[in-house]
Amino acid sequence: MEKKSFFKGVKTEFGKIVWPDRETVGKETAAVLACSLALGLIIAILDLVIKFGLSFIM
Repeated sequence: MEKKSFFKGVKTEFGKIVWPDRETVGKETAAVLACSLALGLIIAILDLVIKFGLSFIM
């Protein structure tokens, strides 16, 4: 009996999900890619600066 009520609850909750439209998904995907690229560039620049600093010290 508990399994039936569990799955009924899951089905009810799944029906409450509001899925984003295609335009929103596209914008959010572009934002995530842009932020990832920017962060990757920042990390790469910091890595080069640290490498240069360490090679200058040694």
